[in-house]
Amino acid sequence: MKKIIIFLISTVVLAVGAVSCSDDKVSSTSIFIDSDETWNEFDEWLEYNYRLPYNISFKYKMEDIESNTEYNLVPADYMKSAQMAKLIKFLFLDVYDEIAGVDFTRSYVPKVFHCIGSAAYNPSQNTMVLATAEGGLKITIYYINNLDPYNVASLNYYYFNTIHHEFFHILHQTKDYQQEFKTISAENYLSSSSWNNGTEAAASSLGFVSKYARASYNEDFVETMSRYLTRTEAEWDAWLAQGSAEGTAIIYRKLQLCREYMADTWNIDLDNLREIVQRRQTELHEIDFDNI
Repeated sequence: MKKIIIFLISTVVLAVGAVSCSDDKVSSTSIFIDSDETWNEFDEWLEYNYRLPYNISFKYKMEDIESNTEYNLVPADYMKSAQMAKLIKFLFLDVYDEIAGVDFTRSYVPKVFHCIGSAAYNPSQNTMVLATAEGGLKITIYYINNLDPYNVASLNYYYFNTIHHEFFHILHQTKDYQQEFKTISAENYLSSSSWNNGTEAAASSLGFVSKYARASYNEDFVETMSRYLTRTEAEWDAWLAQGSAEGTAIIYRKLQLCREYMADTWNIDLDNLREIVQRRQTELHEIDFDNI
């Protein structure tokens, strides 16, 4: 390696010497050509619905630097990306605008949403990555090409539970929640590689709102809120019913701490937030998903 470096330096010196001895005049024409990308209708829509009000970049074109090279991924479909952008605006950004104001939303939501067409599979754990978050600044959403904009259960399962989940991570990493929450189920947390081994009924009986909530107390905290927001009343009751009375009591104790945290720290009523999410989920038929 040392010889290669020396050889390269020698070559550069020779090249500089050749240029300095030449009588050729330097051309005023640049060899680098600026490539101004032409905006389409979707780009225009994103400008006025994402960048200007929130300073958010919504990336739907495949960029290697933005993608995880550990997976074999497929670019997001144009129309599916546009549908997802409308859904995130209506079911996420507008929700927090309504409950807390645009200044709150602008201050704390991630600044990059990145769409990937295919799923990201983890065969070692037999799981599918639904979304990833990076330092509270970027959320990557997978499986976009399978999006059904009117199927609320599917939207929450594949996308919006995870989006709210990651947003609550941003909030508690900004201002931490109560120590008491971290101790309630301390003996029942599993490692990040084994949380998927148990059953849903077991998780509910132990006082968790999902199997993934057993991964750590931080995951438990954000899952408690995100599942509460996105599940309908019937879905919430069905989850509790498969468990035990003791598990239900634990879940409601955790939920009460979540209510106190959101009210005391962010001046947000968690139950009012849920009402907004649930109402908007019933209003999706009012959105035109076939046109930009």
